[in-house]
Amino acid sequence: MTRVLQTGRKAPVSGDIRSCVVFLHGYGANGADLLGLADPLGEHLPDTLFVAPDAPETCAGSPMGFQWFPIPWIDSSSEEEARAGMARAVDDLNAFLDALMVDEDLMPEQVALVGFSQGTMMSLHVGPRREDALAGIVGFSGRLLEPDLLADEVISRPPVLLIHGDQDDVVPPQSMPQAAEALQEAGWKEIYAHVMEGTAHGISPDGLGVALAFLRDKCGF
Repeated sequence: MTRVLQTGRKAPVSGDIRSCVVFLHGYGANGADLLGLADPLGEHLPDTLFVAPDAPETCAGSPMGFQWFPIPWIDSSSEEEARAGMARAVDDLNAFLDALMVDEDLMPEQVALVGFSQGTMMSLHVGPRREDALAGIVGFSGRLLEPDLLADEVISRPPVLLIHGDQDDVVPPQSMPQAAEALQEAGWKEIYAHVMEGTAHGISPDGLGVALAFLRDKCGF
């Protein structure tokens, strides 16, 4: 049985929903952590609804926040617990996306995932395994988990934008080219990347600007 994700939302500036950005936050944070990005993005994407669910589990490593799944080297969980937690979170996120599209009368090509850190890991895992291609995936400061499985498990190939700070000391910057290589080997035609110079584990103004351009130009928002 899937878990219902508590969700914050920011209505479109225009009042008309023609597209939707789903923010997926990082380990130990919550949906509100990314929902603030709706303000600068919404000015340029007036018909876009922004939603930001909280991950389904209270975070062991940061009890005030949430996690999509345990991280063994942070919270002393086992690899088995991490894999099981991720499998449950994948089901939760897919159920959330299915319900969102029904409730808001949206097609998959009108929905984009924008993840940060662990939220990027979820985005890059869930998006390609959905039957109908989403509008796109933006992944900040994350990595592609189980890249060796992607080519066999991919179902759809939405455009992907990878963004990473070159000073990231949480998720190594080389995670970005590694993810891009795996996506390319799995048959992706549209992979874009941007390095946020001088940026640690975060989102810089130039990175957000590149994400905005991607959502407009490649996702059609």
